[in-house]
Amino acid sequence: MGTVSVSCPAGLGLLLLVMVVLLGEARAEERCMPPERLQYAELTESFSTMQSFPVGTTVTYVCRPGYMRIPGKSLNRTCGEDLRWSQTEEFCAARRCTHPGELENGIVHVTDLTFGSEATFSCHTGFRIRGNSEITCVVKNKGVDWDGVVPFCERVPCEPPPTIANGYYTEAAEYVYQTTVTYKCNDALKGEDPYSLVGTPSIFCTLDEDLNGVWSGPPPQCKVVKCENPKVQNGKKVTGFGPLYSYGHSVAFECDPGYFMIGQDVITCQENNTWYPPKPTCEEITEDRCGAPKISHGQVIPLQSEYRSGESVRLRCNPHCAFPDGAEEITVTCQGQNTWSSVQNCACKPVHSDSSPVISHGRVIYGQKPEYSVGDSVTIECYAGYTLHGSDRIVYMGEGKWSPEVPTCHLSAYVIAIICVITVVLVFLAAFWVYKKFFSQGGLCPDQLNSKEQRQERAAKTDCVTDVT
Repeated sequence: MGTVSVSCPAGLGLLLLVMVVLLGEARAEERCMPPERLQYAELTESFSTMQSFPVGTTVTYVCRPGYMRIPGKSLNRTCGEDLRWSQTEEFCAARRCTHPGELENGIVHVTDLTFGSEATFSCHTGFRIRGNSEITCVVKNKGVDWDGVVPFCERVPCEPPPTIANGYYTEAAEYVYQTTVTYKCNDALKGEDPYSLVGTPSIFCTLDEDLNGVWSGPPPQCKVVKCENPKVQNGKKVTGFGPLYSYGHSVAFECDPGYFMIGQDVITCQENNTWYPPKPTCEEITEDRCGAPKISHGQVIPLQSEYRSGESVRLRCNPHCAFPDGAEEITVTCQGQNTWSSVQNCACKPVHSDSSPVISHGRVIYGQKPEYSVGDSVTIECYAGYTLHGSDRIVYMGEGKWSPEVPTCHLSAYVIAIICVITVVLVFLAAFWVYKKFFSQGGLCPDQLNSKEQRQERAAKTDCVTDVT
């Protein structure tokens, strides 16, 4: 069999060689684009300015400020033949700031301490922030630290309490949240009418809607109040016989036999020199008339001064109260001669508190009970050397709550000053004794003196045991 030889034209071989070279150059020109930006790291300086990277190039990262390297994790990435950068685990972790610390009379709100996190501060009721209410963990001194200091909470102040004519108030070292002042009237001069304290005797420093310090209400007034001697025809006084009546004095009346009362049986002298409610009248009992029925812990609907025989009214008990059969409302009818059918009184279920309010360094001086019902009040005072912050009179609101809040007793500034002075004096005396005992010549033991004669003389005057030879 013969041999077949194939020969390529010289031009075709040259063409193949050119194609191989061109393909190699094209392959060599394939490059990766810069890798995506990482939040926690950046390319080292030698790679940071490059716009493209040949296949096979390995780049190195460095952790950004605020981050630190995670041991054992690679900082390198490589441009692959698919023109993609090799994947890598996160190799830098955020640095951590130390806890900013506690905030006296306030709260520190912080959920994370890593670089970039924030800490916010808020104060308890009655206090306000002085300083930054928010700080951030930032890069500082080649590490991380907070960009501010912890603020402090100061007690909200009030302006000095208002003065009143013919009276004065108990002064305090400072007027801040819950500070209470009590007003009193001046003594009248001989022969003059006495002053009456009209209004709430005590006011306390509280907060307005903008959390600024304001007084709980206007101060009372000291004024001369005189009400006329009340007299009721066909009736008589039961209490409050006078003869002089000033603000707050009360008088109770009852009608003579054969008469019924129209109006309230107890009246009180008001600040405008009048009685309220108006003094009652006593009308003769007749067969066809009734006065308003009397009911405890309830109300009459409709309420009138008198009713005709056959008229009916509703008696409704106050909240938490009921009639003996459990009903909260009944209907009664006027039967003439000031007589009503089936008039009953309401019985109230007490709403008790668990115990008296607890006041450190203070006590309840009026109104203390084993249990309290809604509306009960107590008066509080601090022990000697302590100052009351808050109202001295609080009212039980139910469910263990008092209004205003239970006050607190703080050590008086004068007592603190005295303690400091005593401490300084004691320290001085102790230092003086040490000096006299060990450092002055009069306190040296004989073996600390120079001559034999000095040692013999001092040995007789001291308790030191030494060799004077």
